[in-house]
Amino acid sequence: MSHGALLAVAAGGVALLLLMIIKAKIQPFVALVVVSIGVALTAGVPAAELVATIEEGMGSTLGHIATIIALGAMIGRIIELSGGAASLAHSLMDRFGERRTPLALTAAGFLLGIPVFFEVGLIILMPIAYGVARASRKPLLVYALPMGAAMLTVHAFLPPHPGAVAAATTIGADQGWVLLFGIPVTAVVILLGYLLAKRMTRREYPMTADVYAKVFGDGDESENEPGTGPAPKAAVEGAENPPSFGMVVSLIVTPIVLILLGTIGTNFLSEGSTLRAVLTVLGAPMVALLVAAALAAYFLGARRGWSSARISEVMGSALPGVAMVILVAGAGGVFGKVLVKTGIGDAVADVLDRTGLPLLALAFAMTMLLRAVQGSTTVALVTTAGLITPLLQRTDLSPQQLALVCLAMGAGGLSVSHINDAGYWMFTRLVGLEVGDGLRTWTVLTTAMGVAGFLLTSLLWLVV
Repeated sequence: MSHGALLAVAAGGVALLLLMIIKAKIQPFVALVVVSIGVALTAGVPAAELVATIEEGMGSTLGHIATIIALGAMIGRIIELSGGAASLAHSLMDRFGERRTPLALTAAGFLLGIPVFFEVGLIILMPIAYGVARASRKPLLVYALPMGAAMLTVHAFLPPHPGAVAAATTIGADQGWVLLFGIPVTAVVILLGYLLAKRMTRREYPMTADVYAKVFGDGDESENEPGTGPAPKAAVEGAENPPSFGMVVSLIVTPIVLILLGTIGTNFLSEGSTLRAVLTVLGAPMVALLVAAALAAYFLGARRGWSSARISEVMGSALPGVAMVILVAGAGGVFGKVLVKTGIGDAVADVLDRTGLPLLALAFAMTMLLRAVQGSTTVALVTTAGLITPLLQRTDLSPQQLALVCLAMGAGGLSVSHINDAGYWMFTRLVGLEVGDGLRTWTVLTTAMGVAGFLLTSLLWLVV
């Protein structure tokens, strides 16, 4: 099949994928698998090889990411149910002081966003923002906007979040380098987002009546409703053996430190040395997260009186929420495998190569476009990774450059969160924003932060 025909098949496949997700509201996992099968058969993959191709794409992808995502979710769940998230937020508020409470909640969103998924993090921290807004009589958006944007930034940029893990795995980027570059880039982007949000919230936006009543009204009926009522500080301080700030932060950074040590050991220690071997094992993302999960289970569970059955139940309760995310990432791997098997990947690479655009710009623009069109950060990242991998294979990029390509894709995945994004609706409903005000605040802020992330990544590209 000619390159032109292959490109037509690819364009038709992407269009069908978007149509199924946006118009027909078909679950992305099902849509990706159906489109992958259709593209494979149309592009000439023999029927006898179809199942093997799907299994190979699914297996190679999930073999890398399923354990990482599941363990990360378990750590986040233990921190959540142990009261560690609320303890972390209140400790930061104490340290930053009353005047800097919005910055404290932003920092809490950054730290908590590493092990906890965006939607879960919002549910955990929003009641605290409600309580602070009620006590200060300031608009809720002053606290919630930078806090929510911080969690979404971590979700788009950093492992162990599914989009970042899947993108790094697909293009062959080392997750240690992604973290080494990604953490400072994410921190700067979040700080810039905080400053922009501070300026944006000088204007007071109207709140829907129900949310206004929950935040500034009597609120008695909503005190015990998860995700809707304020969580007073006394509730955390009065909890039995609440986790300390240092404990929670230590558990969050443990896997990050281990992964970074593994990357440093691999690149700077002599091959065959015992220390390098130890660091390589401990620094494997799966092992690092397994160690952190065990530590979390002991320090936040067993040492606080949880039984083994309770610990097992809590860890198991994290899996249903991430199962579909894992499958979506695996289906993205199937799509990528089909692109390679059919030769579509090479055809797309030829077209992208002829555009003359830098790799970083291509990675950012493609991810941002897919994010804007279909809404999901994870789907945008895994789809772009599959499309751009053949082009990356033609270049001689260093591990550091591959990590920066991954971060540029993350910047695109952060941008343009609007009405087709479930996260947009979740945030705007929790803070009581109308659609227009949500677009003027949340969408503008996430897009500005995504562009800032891309520019920072481009600056790093010049020095690596």
